[in-house]
Amino acid sequence: MKNEVYDFYDRTALKSYNLDKTMQDQLNALSQLDVFTRKHCENVAAITCRICEYLHCSKGFTEYCTICAYMHDLGKLFIPSNILQKPTKLTDEEYEVIKTHTTIGYEMCMKDEKLRPYAAGPLYHHEALNGTGYPKGLTKKDIPYEGQIIRVADEYDAIVSKRQYKSHIGISDTLKIIIENTKPNTKINASDALQEIVKNTRDGKNNPIIVKALIKVVIDDISYEIYCAQDYLSSLEENIKRLSKAEKYYNKMKQATTNDKKEYFLEYTKMYLTQNETIDNFMKIKKQYTDALKLRNDKINSLYKEIDIIKKLKV
Repeated sequence: MKNEVYDFYDRTALKSYNLDKTMQDQLNALSQLDVFTRKHCENVAAITCRICEYLHCSKGFTEYCTICAYMHDLGKLFIPSNILQKPTKLTDEEYEVIKTHTTIGYEMCMKDEKLRPYAAGPLYHHEALNGTGYPKGLTKKDIPYEGQIIRVADEYDAIVSKRQYKSHIGISDTLKIIIENTKPNTKINASDALQEIVKNTRDGKNNPIIVKALIKVVIDDISYEIYCAQDYLSSLEENIKRLSKAEKYYNKMKQATTNDKKEYFLEYTKMYLTQNETIDNFMKIKKQYTDALKLRNDKINSLYKEIDIIKKLKV
């Protein structure tokens, strides 16, 4: 494939407001039904796009794959809300209902001429290379590449995001789960036929090449978060420095023995104050800046540690 770049974030990119009207209507319906599903569709599309870039996919395939990812959960429109939004673990029966969103979404796409080219997104995103996925239990050779990519993006966002039915899991822990799913697993509780399929394959659920690309995407995201945090640090440090000067003159004002000196140092104190800052509140504001600086530094350090952990992960 050609080493082309598809910019998901430029003004002509496939954000939901730039999609074909039919696709917009479908996604808007998802938004009205379940805000988590809508956000999840957008996240999976963005991650899919960037994975494609690291896989050096062509611009055309990246665009196609990104739209497929947007469409991947369309079938959830017809999953009962008491199941889709259930705050606790699903029963086996409810899980079987959830699984039908793949075929429902596929059928929705196939019935619409404009959505038909992207039917692979809904149909294949839960298939696993070792045959343990659904709806058809396909193995590696029968699962389209777009399905393999979207599966990894979908799994990552589903685990790492906060949902109504589970707590947030850390990024490195999420990647460990996804990496574990690249490994063959012969110890499963399944039918004899499925156990035989798994036994005869060297594959796990996820494509390791795609998972490696995902890890690069995640490291990019964390690095960008560090960059933004450091940029904000500079602003905090400048404000703390400015208010420290104000504090210096304020203390001199309190120590002054004459009214002239008090007025002199008071005016100097005010020179370092900005809008909404007063003689009465600037010390409190300075403490808020100082506390924020510490929290931000702690956050940056934790992000660096997260990157170190992720770089040591083996796929």
